[in-house]
This record gives sequence, structure tokens and C-alpha cells, in this order.
Amino acid sequence: MKMPNKNNPDLAIDVSGLCFAWHSHEPLLEIDALQIKRGARIFIEGPSGSGKSTLLSLIAGVVTPQKGTITINDRLVSELNGADRDRFRADHIGFIYQMFNLIPYLSVVENVTLPCRFSLRRRERAAARSSSFEAEAMRLLKSLGLDSASVIKKPANELSVGQQQRVAAARALIGAPEIIIADEPTSSLDTDYRKAFIRLLFQESDPKETTLIFVSHDTTLANLFDQTIRLADINKI
Repeated sequence: MKMPNKNNPDLAIDVSGLCFAWHSHEPLLEIDALQIKRGARIFIEGPSGSGKSTLLSLIAGVVTPQKGTITINDRLVSELNGADRDRFRADHIGFIYQMFNLIPYLSVVENVTLPCRFSLRRRERAAARSSSFEAEAMRLLKSLGLDSASVIKKPANELSVGQQQRVAAARALIGAPEIIIADEPTSSLDTDYRKAFIRLLFQESDPKETTLIFVSHDTTLANLFDQTIRLADINKI
């Protein structure tokens, strides 16, 4: 197994020689190199269908490349087996999925605290921030305007699209994961909630430890980030 590059201790993400295709389709991504420093706030832009969501899934270990390596915080994630990738993601990565991926029959609080039930690391971090991980969930939900009694006990499938998106954000943030990946996280939010969301995302992202990767069609948000990466500039396909 190829060992991760120990000469770059400041790197959170190191992608090298990556090639990915869905099943028997033509390759979608071919990236020679992508390096993101720890604590960086990165905005990724590109048209629909260009492979942005696929790149995020590769970084998170949801899927693996046919060629190349992906190293996250000195761990060669691309060569872990499926169970180990799941454990690594639960401990270290908060993912705001474009389609939310909430559990429809669980309540708002149960959805937000779900990572704490799979990861002792995040459970302990959440409890250290508040009196318990459930209290930390309520703190995050309050920041997003979702702490009313009429909302927090609802199952996810009874929430509006905008509410589901905010619940997915709180779930990603709980337990202070080192990597936060946000795939179109503001697409269903109105202006006020979009601003509150961005403010919370930055407040919860430690400027030294938390690496934030943010994909959005709303390029007006790009100037809030440290760096903008155009997928077309790094993808050889």
C-alpha cells in the first residue's frame, strides 16, 4: 500500500493521479493533483454535470477512484475498505448532501445527533461544547431558526425543503469534524437563512483545524472564501 505523503503536514486533502468513471461510462474526472491546506475555506465552481458532486463523494470516501490516491489528514482513504472508510467519514467528515439524506422517520433532533451515535469521537466533542450532545444539537438548531417545539419533534419527511436543508447542515456540523463538505447547501434557502447558514458555517469552522469545501451555483458567495477552484481548470476530461 502506498503510504501518505508525510512531507506536507499542513495538507488536509491530497489528491494525486485520480481517474474516476461511473461503471462502464467514459471517465468523468481525471485530476493530476489537488492539494488543500488544513483550515482552508475552498469554493468549488463548475456547471451541472461537470463532476463536482462526484469529486466531493471521492474526497469523503463514499466512492473510490479507479486510479490514483486520496489522502485525508495523512490517512490514505482511497485504499481503505468500505467499512473503514465509513468509520473514518463518521469520525472526521461532516457532509451536507445535495439531497440532504435525512432519515425520514426520525425527528429533527434525532437526525442531527445521528453522527454522535456512530462516532464516539464526535459524541465526546459535541458533549464538550454543550452539556450533552443533544444540547449541542439544540444549540445548532437554534442558530438556524429550527428550535421551536413544533419543529424539533417532527419527523424529517414533514419538514419543508428549506428546513430539511438546515437540519442536514446541523447534522454535518455537530461534533466538530475536521473536514466539512457542503454540496449546494444554500440552494433551498431564502436570503435571510442563507446568510445565517453561512455565518454559522464559518463560526463552527475552526480557522486552524477545520477545512471547508463548499460547492454552489451561487457564485456571489465565492468572495467569502479563501480560494475558488474552477473544476474545469483541474479536470483534464
